[in-house]
Amino acid sequence: MAVQGDAGAWDAWIGRADEAVDRASLALVRGMLATLDRSPDGVGDGDPLPPLFHWMYCREVAPGSRLDSDGHQKRGDFLPSLPFSRRMWAGGRLAFEGSLRIGERIRRRSTIRSITPKTGRSGPLVLVTVEHRISGAEGEIVEGQDLVFLERPTEPLTLAAVRGPEDEMAWSEPVTPDIAMLFRFSALTFNAHRIHYDRSYARDVEMYPDLVVHGPLTALLLADLATRRSGRALRTLAFRARRPMFVDRRITVQGRRVEKQVDLRALDDTGAVAMSADATLA
Repeated sequence: MAVQGDAGAWDAWIGRADEAVDRASLALVRGMLATLDRSPDGVGDGDPLPPLFHWMYCREVAPGSRLDSDGHQKRGDFLPSLPFSRRMWAGGRLAFEGSLRIGERIRRRSTIRSITPKTGRSGPLVLVTVEHRISGAEGEIVEGQDLVFLERPTEPLTLAAVRGPEDEMAWSEPVTPDIAMLFRFSALTFNAHRIHYDRSYARDVEMYPDLVVHGPLTALLLADLATRRSGRALRTLAFRARRPMFVDRRITVQGRRVEKQVDLRALDDTGAVAMSADATLA
């Protein structure tokens, strides 16, 4: 399916904005800490919101009748009605100024910045970049989010064998996301994408071998590693998803710090890099 000729039809969507307000609930923070297998004790209202925990707030809350067959909100409201039905979160860039605080009222303003037809290894796709600004009384997060829309596959996914990195990282921790972890993360972020909890859908419709680990969950694990091991807050974070990972298979999150710079990566169960990231420390 060619999409180059459709680009002009989407120009009117560039600059479209959406806003939401919420309160950074302590209960959700504790729930996410438990999901990451961290102690939910020791945090309270007024404490800084951990990095990427803002993904639990100011969410799209579409009624069930506005959900598409994949569990996402039907396009045509905020996001444009694109010709492709498969959606992937390819990566993002975040800048943290000050701190959002647990318990405070926060506001999100989202703006579509670009809609770009491309041709990837699997065929035509559309890249949509959305800017989110999440602000509180003493801080703001500016986030660029890259969403990829492409055709659904007709054959099961086969991942090419890739040699893993040979360099060593100072920090290395294993984690095996199970069904409970994926369910909790989906619930906390109000994410109804069926590839994360509906095994039949993931296998039979989107042709994955099993339930897919959320890209944002992997990014959050990397951010958590960086802040715990460095003892510092993040100033920036950029991440890129390189290959999917699946439930009940071990992930290894790794990182190393050089002054205020942190290199991060997540390896899949074969040792291949599934997500790469870099951060700067406050």
